[in-house]
Amino acid sequence: MNGPQDLGGQMGFGPVAPEIDEPIFHAGWEKRALGLTLCANGMGHWSIDTSRRFRESLHPADYYSSSYYEIWIKALEALLERHGFLYPADLEAGHAVFPAATPNRVLYADDVPAVLARGSPCDRAIDSAPRFAAGEPVRARNINPTGHTRLPRYVRGRVGVIEAVHGGFVFPDTNAHGKGEDPQRLYTVVFTGRELWGDYADPTLTVSVDAFESYLEPA
Repeated sequence: MNGPQDLGGQMGFGPVAPEIDEPIFHAGWEKRALGLTLCANGMGHWSIDTSRRFRESLHPADYYSSSYYEIWIKALEALLERHGFLYPADLEAGHAVFPAATPNRVLYADDVPAVLARGSPCDRAIDSAPRFAAGEPVRARNINPTGHTRLPRYVRGRVGVIEAVHGGFVFPDTNAHGKGEDPQRLYTVVFTGRELWGDYADPTLTVSVDAFESYLEPA
């Protein structure tokens, strides 16, 4: 979706100013927000792609005025409400008012290190041969889906060159909506700065984007 999270290449938001010696967490509640999100995901009712979709679905004014972990918590509230684990009355009261749904799984504290070490592998075997080859020019399709997508707006309709051909991975555009993993091959595509942003762009700049096969067409 063309949501507030897709800021690549847009002007008017000021320079990117990395924080020197940035701490992992700026406040104690951020650590708790991360823990709550991981434990809730561990219940097995939604995927990481669905989590991203709910963050993207925040109103732009809400998204832009929220910090990183505030966005996480707001999306988590919406997910918990969607699946019957939380109700508006619970939030208003500050404690459980209505019985919650039963989770598919429970992530216990002793299991956290092993679960985090294992991660959530998203690579999948696929039998089809690659449609494109390294060195081949391709165009990113000009699509504007209403649902989740990992194709940045600033590359749509632009021509790049295949830099690397990868294996199959879960296709987030379907997985985010519970429509199945639909594995697709992934490619790394290199775009020049001038192709993306015109003649006034830095001529030495290139941008590499990982793009699924259905995002691309022959140039």
